[in-house]
Amino acid sequence: MKIEIEQNKSAIFWFLQIACWFCYFLYVLLVFYSNLDGSRLKIILWIFFLCLPGFFLSLLLRQLYKKIDYKTRSIFFLSATVLFGSFVASHVWLGLDQLLNLIFHSAEDSVMPLTFRNYVWSVFLWSLILISWSSFYLFINFWTEWKFQRDRAEKADVLAQNAQLQMLKHQLNPHFLFNSLNSIRALIEEDESNATEMVTQLSEFLQYSLACSNYSGVPLKTEIEAVRQYLAIEKKRYEDKLQIEYEIDPAAENYPVLSFLVHPLVENAVKYGMKTSPMPLRIGVKANVKGSTLNLEVWNTGRWIAPQPNNEKNVISDGSGLDNMQNRLTNAYGGNHRFEVKENDGKVHIVIEIKTKSGIRNGKRI
Repeated sequence: MKIEIEQNKSAIFWFLQIACWFCYFLYVLLVFYSNLDGSRLKIILWIFFLCLPGFFLSLLLRQLYKKIDYKTRSIFFLSATVLFGSFVASHVWLGLDQLLNLIFHSAEDSVMPLTFRNYVWSVFLWSLILISWSSFYLFINFWTEWKFQRDRAEKADVLAQNAQLQMLKHQLNPHFLFNSLNSIRALIEEDESNATEMVTQLSEFLQYSLACSNYSGVPLKTEIEAVRQYLAIEKKRYEDKLQIEYEIDPAAENYPVLSFLVHPLVENAVKYGMKTSPMPLRIGVKANVKGSTLNLEVWNTGRWIAPQPNNEKNVISDGSGLDNMQNRLTNAYGGNHRFEVKENDGKVHIVIEIKTKSGIRNGKRI
């Protein structure tokens, strides 16, 4: 990526370098052409060679600026370097201009004899041109560097998010698959139709798991459908020990959310609810819209087991845990969300609120 940006910077530099100095040549030609005597070719060549030192002197200034780590230097240091470099280069330009005057014109016909007034004017004019060139060059460098850092940060965020999602998927799948396949094996002899249905549900759940390989938004109804498939499989495992309630507002179904946003909360409710809740374990999944806010809630009967550093951890408290969940929400929604865990009346509630600036109407953002 860095090499590609350096190549782009070089291509942009040479395009602008040639274009700008060619425009300067045309400008000088238009200003002086009608005021000079002699053949057209001689006038054009003289003006061309008059502008040529500026082209090469700007390349020397570029080499000077490339040796300066301007990202760590103060604006005062950079300004002083530009002023000094341009002032020195303008004197070199003036010397070359006087040499060209001798080549193209006699001493009596000199277009710009070296008087004190002409000296001051020439140094001022060419210093101003080189200062403008230097400022534009440094601006382009700052801009491309800023763009590179921004693109690298965005790429790092995407890679980190994808890595977190892969951790989540790899952490969920082995235990879940093991338990599901054991349940299917037990059902095959007892109830073939139920076993077939469970295989279908497992297949659909894993299809969603594989399809959502990044953090792009998915409709809430798609996420809820995957949760339904998961809980249907768990229902077959635990039978009457598990009761499930859904309260999904149709207005919230098309709201885009992070993939695997609800699932780890539900798995956590099953895993630790079975350890702390009187039977049957009751689990609820709620979603509704109030104004411009999407409200999600997963609750279960039982007690909240706080993660312990040296003990078995909650599903949502390790590599794909509470911190991970909060980081995902922060990366996606910034300060426009709320994540809360609370326990009351024999239930554990995990609440997520996601706000939008535009609001929601008929299940869609507006």
